[in-house]
Amino acid sequence: MESVENSSEGLPSSPSSHLSAIFDRDRHITLLQMMYQLLPSPYQLQEINRLTLAYFVISGLDILGALDRVDKDAVANWVLSLQVHHRNQADRNSGQFFGFLGSRTSQFPQVDNGVSLPNNSHLASTYCALAILKIVGYKLSNNDFESVLTSMRNLQQPDGSFMPIHTGAEKDLRFIYCAAAISFMLNDWSGMDKEKAKDYILRCQSYDGGFGLVPGAESHGGATYCAIASLRFMGFLEDDLLSSSAMSPVIDVPLLLDWLVQRLGTDGGFQGRPNKVSDTCYAFWIGAVLRILGAHNFIDKGALRGFLLACQSEYGGFGKVPGDFPDLYHSYYGFTAFSLLEEPDLLSLFPELGITGLAAGGV
Repeated sequence: MESVENSSEGLPSSPSSHLSAIFDRDRHITLLQMMYQLLPSPYQLQEINRLTLAYFVISGLDILGALDRVDKDAVANWVLSLQVHHRNQADRNSGQFFGFLGSRTSQFPQVDNGVSLPNNSHLASTYCALAILKIVGYKLSNNDFESVLTSMRNLQQPDGSFMPIHTGAEKDLRFIYCAAAISFMLNDWSGMDKEKAKDYILRCQSYDGGFGLVPGAESHGGATYCAIASLRFMGFLEDDLLSSSAMSPVIDVPLLLDWLVQRLGTDGGFQGRPNKVSDTCYAFWIGAVLRILGAHNFIDKGALRGFLLACQSEYGGFGKVPGDFPDLYHSYYGFTAFSLLEEPDLLSLFPELGITGLAAGGV
């Protein structure tokens, strides 16, 4: 996701943030409609992540209550065209992952030492594909996704972590989250060993209470979200934990809460790590964790809203920080953050999946 986050590189800086006391919903919808029709040229570098970019656009319009601006059937058909199917029994037993491709160009075979590698499906792309299908109202039960789940087992490592592709890739909490979200959306946990995944997640909680992407790594807002949302999906954390009679025996909740509230900066925004600037996207990554834990009242909502409005662009969308040009990544997480802040006319968010509760309700 980091490469998608940096997709505004090469664009000029926004001459000014859209300094306003209001959330400019109409302007945001116009921006996303434009992105739905044609992405600006700097996004050529993100062609391999086109499905993820589509997720930001489609889910963003849904949050803004403007999903009627897209052809839902056309979107569903395009997403389904990116699903990879095994061709024969040998494919089934090859150890490959049969999920979704990130883009049309990913359908062209790669060649490694003279050997054709036709399958480039990716765990994160599969998460985005299923989320889009749910958002546009496609019934996941209409399709046979058994091969997604059975082949997903090939991606889980002996230590419980997941790789995003079947060979030669990094492994960390992001891909446990994708696997857990996929299993949750399909209502089928046969594609992963939940206990092994849980044990790996718990090894990622740091001495300061946050979670790193891998055991021993520095605590990070995105990694902490992946950890907590995954534990909720798998049933290892109770709903609205702080309102329940007993704290979770699985993680150190007080230490985690201390780390989370310390991420609130003096400018009202959230940072992802200590000694970093506040950033639009962490209003979701940190804010969603607080919501999942039932601790969203710890947020200074007025201060956070003020920071986000300072990041709102006059062109629509949000930049990373005040004055930055808007990009899809930060725009989308700006929309999700305002949904968590219960902005009028926005659909409420299902924080574990990062999509609207209305879309998630079809699980």
